[in-house]
Amino acid sequence: MTELARTFDWMGTSTDANDEQFGHVVELASIDDADGYDAALVGEPFDRAVIGRKGAAEGPAALRQRLAGTKTHHFDAGPVGSVADLGDVTFQASPESVAELQDRVRTIAERVHDADAFPVFLGGDNSMTYPNAAPLLAEGSLGVVNFDAHLDVRDVGDDPTSGSPYRQLYDAGLDAYACVGARHFETSTAYAEFVRERGGEVVTSEEVGDDEIGAVDRALDAVAGVDRVYVSVDLDVLDAAAAPGVSAPTPGGITTRELFRMLRLLGEEDRLAGFEVVECAPPLEQGSAALTASAGARAIAHLLSARQSGAEP
Repeated sequence: MTELARTFDWMGTSTDANDEQFGHVVELASIDDADGYDAALVGEPFDRAVIGRKGAAEGPAALRQRLAGTKTHHFDAGPVGSVADLGDVTFQASPESVAELQDRVRTIAERVHDADAFPVFLGGDNSMTYPNAAPLLAEGSLGVVNFDAHLDVRDVGDDPTSGSPYRQLYDAGLDAYACVGARHFETSTAYAEFVRERGGEVVTSEEVGDDEIGAVDRALDAVAGVDRVYVSVDLDVLDAAAAPGVSAPTPGGITTRELFRMLRLLGEEDRLAGFEVVECAPPLEQGSAALTASAGARAIAHLLSARQSGAEP
């Protein structure tokens, strides 16, 4: 049986009464009550599908901790709206394979999408993208904007991995795909050709650095004809200096400021139907700065502020 379990007590970290933080406004809630909120958080503490170094199972807790201490005010948008935390996906019996894990997570994701609240999934490894986004395929055409150093369209093989979620989505009927922040020398030619042959868009990290607004325009052009858009942030899209706590940190990535600006632009998209932050792996980051979790938490804050306000980025 698949369930959602309360795993975090939200409270702000500031003693200043004027400092409203996410820790003060996020409320614990059930799926049945999610329609009373603008957005709903769901944790997915799994990393068994990671190709490289594990640690993303601890991502949801770290993202919540950093988000709790983040102030709610954006200078252009003002404070965010109401946010619920539905808890972490849990199982009474552990799934035997990644495919079974995805099936069970999908049962929860379907219920979250059916609720009248914007879903924000906290990963967890990138294999969760498939069950998180797949329920939207039943509601009409779907496009995905993937902020990632990699394309993640590997062959599924015997069992899905963190490198195969978009191949799975394509196989299930994905209509449009754009990868923003892809890095040179991180993707095999066969997978780049796979995306190109299907009309997908690839915007490299260099191109983001030249013009992040143009990068978002290209991504939106790629998903122009679909009914719904799902946005994923794999934190390895950031340069290793900004996000060392990921499975595959490499140099040459985009900056946090570029990511936040692009998410604010996408957050205003009327067709936006879901959002996730994946591959936050706190055990892989040395020291106490928690840069990776902080970047992921602020990515959530930026997107929600834009979505709930309609303010200019």
